[in-house]
Amino acid sequence: MDRRGFVTSGMAAGLAGFTGASGAIGTFLDRAPGFARGKTLANGDIRLSSNENPLGVSPAARQAIIDAIVDSNRYGGRRQEVLDELARFLGVKTENLTLGFGSTEILQVCTQAFQGPNTPLIMAEPTFEDVMDYQDTMPFEVHTVPLTADLQHDVGRMRELSKKRPSVVYFCNPNNPTGTITNSADIDAWIAEAPETTVFLMDEAYLEYVTDDRYWHALKWIEQKPNVVVIRTFSKIFAMAGLRLGYAVTHPTTAVRLNEHVIQNSPNVLAGAAAVASLRDEGIVERSIKVNEEAKSIVIQTLDELGLDHVPTNANFLMHRINGDLRTYRNRMADAGLLVGRDFPPMLDHNRLSFGLPDEMDRWASTIKDFRKKGWV
Repeated sequence: MDRRGFVTSGMAAGLAGFTGASGAIGTFLDRAPGFARGKTLANGDIRLSSNENPLGVSPAARQAIIDAIVDSNRYGGRRQEVLDELARFLGVKTENLTLGFGSTEILQVCTQAFQGPNTPLIMAEPTFEDVMDYQDTMPFEVHTVPLTADLQHDVGRMRELSKKRPSVVYFCNPNNPTGTITNSADIDAWIAEAPETTVFLMDEAYLEYVTDDRYWHALKWIEQKPNVVVIRTFSKIFAMAGLRLGYAVTHPTTAVRLNEHVIQNSPNVLAGAAAVASLRDEGIVERSIKVNEEAKSIVIQTLDELGLDHVPTNANFLMHRINGDLRTYRNRMADAGLLVGRDFPPMLDHNRLSFGLPDEMDRWASTIKDFRKKGWV
């Protein structure tokens, strides 16, 4: 066979292979270990150490990912379609939006866009660490402020620190790792009076899980205040943590500034397809909230039964007290096939537990009750 014939026949065979590709890929994924819903890994361990949505992507998003695989050789990830659909979902304009490789890229972009040697970052302790980690290669100052006794951001102390010079202020609200909220009225009072040289990074990764009426989102500020950046993600409520897609909602002039720093080809093909399908799935948010509440109920009931204090949570995880050494507790849980959260100084007498499916939380409940019988907790 000559070269031309070989190429022609090869192309024909390849195209034939894509006949029914969607169904074939779907069948393969159904059989793949670890693809099933929940946080149970292929080896049987349950990963309750990461704040992931145990439902997995919605059926519509799953099918969209399968269908989009054939476009993986092409540049572009349906960027404009994602922007249009996201703007519709939020009730904003596409000019208000910046897309990123998860909300973590948005945080990195904000560091690059707003910080400098004379513009410190002001943040709580403990809180989500990534925004602080982006300072490591830059000569920027970071001021950490301990949470209050009721585990809110200390707005008064943070506000005092910001008066000295231009600042970037980070609020993770609800806060990770505590799951607590900071009263939105207190934050609003500061934003209303702050100069534009004080930039507010409002990380709302967990807002859909909130049940405390002292909390509300910060989108109302975006047209009035160019110094307010609302940061959100598809990782939590839409279960797309592995696909990496987050976004900022800001004043249009701020969006222009942020977009100068982001990767221009974001999102990737599969993330874009999943995002559009998820935003059009009217039931996904409600389903995710429902299963989270069921799992949370099991955890709280178990901890109350054991007399172990726990922090009221407005997220898909919970911090609870342990008796004894935290590392020993984690190791014993791992020996039982349950991977629980890491250290979050200074709360070294607490463990962060991420919620799985109700049956997975039943297994955790049975294990920690067994620990009590052995005198371990």
